[in-house]
Amino acid sequence: MKLLIRILLSTIAVLVADLLLSGVHAPDFKTGLLVAVVLGLLNAVLRPLLILFTLPVTVLTLGLFVLVINAAMVLLAARIVPGFMVDGFWWALAFSVVMWAVQSVLLALDGGDQRQE
Repeated sequence: MKLLIRILLSTIAVLVADLLLSGVHAPDFKTGLLVAVVLGLLNAVLRPLLILFTLPVTVLTLGLFVLVINAAMVLLAARIVPGFMVDGFWWALAFSVVMWAVQSVLLALDGGDQRQE
């Protein structure tokens, strides 16, 4: 049940980011849901490997290179999900920041990990 709630919150975050950013295009709820699932899978599987392989650069930039990895995950999701388009690297970076902020607010409103079931 927690997983479904998190996917739904991520979908809402994708759609809010689409509304706020003119360089990101997710036309409907189905596309937003698919983007949320694909980003979740990419972040679970590929992102830890990329962070591990780029650890020296990440340490050298004091962690800011992780933002580049996040933008790369968004660009990869845009290539995988039909109908989801990002106009470039900077829009992907802005999308990842907006999505992080919206998810943080939604998870805080939901109770996050502190909720007892």
